[in-house]
Amino acid sequence: MVPTREFQRESDGSMQRAGGLMRRAWDVWRTQGLVAVGRNGIRLARPWLFQWQRCYLYEHTVTRERSETDFAPRAANVRLEVVRGPAEAEALKSATGFDLRRRVVGAGRCLDRGAIAFCVFVNGEFAHIGWLALSEEAKSAFDSLPYRVAFADNQACTGGTETVPEFRSIGLMKYGYFKRFEFLREQGVAVSRNAVEVDNIASQKVHAKFGPRVYGDVRHLRLFRRTVYYRERPLDLRNGDLPPRKG
Repeated sequence: MVPTREFQRESDGSMQRAGGLMRRAWDVWRTQGLVAVGRNGIRLARPWLFQWQRCYLYEHTVTRERSETDFAPRAANVRLEVVRGPAEAEALKSATGFDLRRRVVGAGRCLDRGAIAFCVFVNGEFAHIGWLALSEEAKSAFDSLPYRVAFADNQACTGGTETVPEFRSIGLMKYGYFKRFEFLREQGVAVSRNAVEVDNIASQKVHAKFGPRVYGDVRHLRLFRRTVYYRERPLDLRNGDLPPRKG
């Protein structure tokens, strides 16, 4: 039997993810030791087997011009690199030695599907990453939640935001989102959507600085990387205000 194109793409993606995990495990072993490999391995493997999410859905209007000074990080020598595909990732590696596909698990898959990486460096050290999608295929590379983003109607999606632990609490997430929203504004995109887990208070506080609308509350269950349950409850909360937590 000849594999379908969809099956081939899924198989290729699984091989890429496995390769990325192996490279990341080697890097962690070299820099942090065997215990850290085990700890990170459990954290990364869990979503492949079982994933339960409760999230708020955010909608940002990105057409308003903002001052970069209001969102600057509390650090010197900050550099942003925007990576728009495998070719630019390879160019960044050649120019600086930083291999995005090796350092960030899943980066190869994201770049191959059209997602754009916003990488922040502090004093030459990789410190933060956030992803941006302008298509459904790109969104699926870093966001498993099936909420609607109207890409054909001038909307975009952000997510996959991570900060290296030693660079937390200096405002890199705020700065990274400012840069992503500025990029979208310059591209003529009007609205950006994303999801934030209900327990992620730090992320909610950052989003509130941009005056978003919280338009939904979702519950999502995945088993073996397949959605088996999804419920979306509409909300209409302004400026990042959230309802009281419930179970």
